[in-house]
Amino acid sequence: MKKKILIGLGILTLFIFGLLITAPFLFKGKIQEMVLKTINDNMNANIAIESFDLSLLKNFPQATVTIQGLSIINQAPFEGDTLMYLGKTELKLSVKELFKGKDETLEISSFDVFNSQIFIKFNKDGIGNFDIALKEEEEDLEDDMKTSLFSMQVQRYGIENMTLVYEDAVSNTKAIIANLNHEGTGDFSGSKLDLETHSEALISFDMDNTNYLNQVNMRLDAILGLDLENSKFTFKENKALIQQLPLKFEGSIQLLEEGQKIQLRFETPTSDFTNFLGLIPSAYSEGLDKIKTTGTFAVKGKVEGIYSDNTIPTFLLDLQSKNASFKFPDLPKAVEQIVINTQIFNETGLVKDIVVDIKEFSFKIDQDVFNAQAKVTNLVENAFVHAALKGIVNLGNLSKAYPMKLDFPLSGVLKADITTQFDMLAVEKEQYQNVKNTGTMHLSNFNYTDETGKAIRIHETKVTFNPSTLLINKFDATIGKSDLQATGILDNFYGYLFNDQKLKGNFKMTSNQLLVSDFLTTETAKATKSGEEPKTEPVKTANTGMKIPAFLDCTITAKAKSVIYDNLNLQDVSGKMIIKDEKVTLSQMKTSIFEGQINFDGHVSTKTATPTFDMNLGLNKIDIPLAFTQLEMLGKIAPIANVLVGRMNANIQLKGSLDALEMTPNLNTLSGDLFGQLLEASIKSGNSKMLTALDGSIPFLDLSKLNVNNLKTSLTFADGKVNIKPFDIKYQDLKLQIGGTHGFDQKVNYNLTLDVPIQYLGTEVNNLLAKLSPADAKKIESMPVSGRITGTFEQPKVSTDMKQATTQLVNQLVAQQKQALINKGTNALGNLINKNNADTTKIKIPITQEEAKEQVKEKAKNEVKNRLNNLLKKNN
Repeated sequence: MKKKILIGLGILTLFIFGLLITAPFLFKGKIQEMVLKTINDNMNANIAIESFDLSLLKNFPQATVTIQGLSIINQAPFEGDTLMYLGKTELKLSVKELFKGKDETLEISSFDVFNSQIFIKFNKDGIGNFDIALKEEEEDLEDDMKTSLFSMQVQRYGIENMTLVYEDAVSNTKAIIANLNHEGTGDFSGSKLDLETHSEALISFDMDNTNYLNQVNMRLDAILGLDLENSKFTFKENKALIQQLPLKFEGSIQLLEEGQKIQLRFETPTSDFTNFLGLIPSAYSEGLDKIKTTGTFAVKGKVEGIYSDNTIPTFLLDLQSKNASFKFPDLPKAVEQIVINTQIFNETGLVKDIVVDIKEFSFKIDQDVFNAQAKVTNLVENAFVHAALKGIVNLGNLSKAYPMKLDFPLSGVLKADITTQFDMLAVEKEQYQNVKNTGTMHLSNFNYTDETGKAIRIHETKVTFNPSTLLINKFDATIGKSDLQATGILDNFYGYLFNDQKLKGNFKMTSNQLLVSDFLTTETAKATKSGEEPKTEPVKTANTGMKIPAFLDCTITAKAKSVIYDNLNLQDVSGKMIIKDEKVTLSQMKTSIFEGQINFDGHVSTKTATPTFDMNLGLNKIDIPLAFTQLEMLGKIAPIANVLVGRMNANIQLKGSLDALEMTPNLNTLSGDLFGQLLEASIKSGNSKMLTALDGSIPFLDLSKLNVNNLKTSLTFADGKVNIKPFDIKYQDLKLQIGGTHGFDQKVNYNLTLDVPIQYLGTEVNNLLAKLSPADAKKIESMPVSGRITGTFEQPKVSTDMKQATTQLVNQLVAQQKQALINKGTNALGNLINKNNADTTKIKIPITQEEAKEQVKEKAKNEVKNRLNNLLKKNN
């Protein structure tokens, strides 16, 4: 009997277990269809689900519905924008709910949402992207609610790692709630309940392109009294923490047809000054539990009224501190005599009437006292600012009074006495006559070392605030090994500071020495700090390339005794720089270098991902070896110049792209042209394997004796190839013409043409020439010889048609001598016939005159043939 009972229980257990396994397959389709129907019947949006699952084992005895990747994509006017993405959603419901009919309501007992994102947007027309409910008649909508397939009989819910982004194009505001974790428990079965909640998140808030909160840590534990029938939420018991600042508040929020009715009051539960330090971001608040404070700090406020499309609640935020101080036990200085008296309020319920009033803010470190007052009205429509700063701040004392995270010490003394009054509309429209500034600012002995280990020292800066401009009376600084002295004027400092406008100005700058490397980022300091071997070359990343600031719109007239750029030392540099639209335009620039002078103008732009440049250079009496060995670009354009000594003038037009990090030309992108003239120049052919090879191919030519003085040449270059226009060189009475191409890769393809005088061709050719009549000999004064140089500059190949040209010349001379002999023989025959007293026994008289001509012709032919054979044997 027991055995049968055990067998029965075993079978029942297997049946139940099998049912738990197979049930999801039976009910999954039904639940998925109900979920999709509920969403699609109520939303005007595109819905997608990555996966859907039902499990009876995961949270038995409850069934668990898991939805992965639920996304809601807006339609017009926000078409394609994501309204909501839920990474994973888990709904829990009783197993018995699965057995309800297809059209019966399922009761959800709890739900959890993980890794979700919600984007709430208002466009410029005030339309919200969340308004995706299908538009139906009120009665139909009520009927749908009554026949909803799901009923939220929730006892618990949770949200983990949610990001909520709110953007309003009308008010130009943006709020981000990141890393939101929230959970609540309560019985939603009735219309009234108490909901126990715990929330924590990071809050950021921007308005009019100004950041007011940046990932402020907030936590709230609260019991909310929910009146679902009247849509009213009452804060019963709560405890909030903003950073480390505790707050308690009471009141209620009620949803009305026209908006939300808010009645809230809040305050700090204590008035100790530690409350103020609690507002400091957590990254800078280490050791607050050890700090010693005196004095008070209190926050209190209220929010009362209706938030609607046209109004906001009236509110008051009051911050007060009196005779406060704080001192960290491990630091030598204290911040004393702290006074804060600030109110932020609105008394009308109109957004434009928000007021920020800093009646007093002051503190003292050692003997240095700093005071500030400011009032901002009409904050949203056209903010009007009236502010005053006065006092002294010893920057070196800041890190001695507060544990600032500085890699290197900071020092300097800032003195300010400034009063300013302006409205943002005047700034935007550059109506500087409505801006009123007075006062001065002075910074001296400022010392700072940046993350690369480069020292920045501002010896002295003096600034005068005029009604509409800032006058820089003095700026004397050292950056690395570079020194700068400047004076000038800023036209729209407030436009740059408050409205993202360009910083306009006009400056005069001087320097004894400027090292371009002092203004480029390297990885040396970072490597040294981490214990790695320092890298001598800059690391090419998206953040280390040199960029011309987009906010600058200014003109700089500059003079520098020395500018060191890579291996170049430019002396007596002067000219004008116009900086605008991420481009520097150079005008009337000149410098002494290579024992001569270079004048240049053009521009450099970093507006695109790859910087570009376009320059015109005028080289005046520069030393050729120095220029073409130290300036790689010139060496690539004209590598043959390394055999020249002397000076040259040249005009060069070139453009191309620059290395984003080192700002040096990318040679493969160069294009342009060059026209040059050599001065007092000569050739050292031994420095060139190509000229040595050419010397060997033309034995009568000594290239070291070529006359290149005042030689003029022009060339063009593009795509890594240089095209040289043919030019003439004189060697004694010989003419040499050279032209062709070479590449930056050192490959050569030159053509040579020589007009060789006859006297360079040897005695045999000259003997043949002597046998011609003076008139015929004058016709042959030189012989053309062609050549070609290929290969590379290091391994050249030289070929000429010297032998062929010589053979052709000999044939020409032989033909001329042959004709001369024929003419001479004919004349002699005529004389013999006409001479009556001729000795007829010594010569056989032909029967006819034609026979006589043939005999003389044959004799001349043999004589020329013998002489030609002798000449060719000698040449061989």
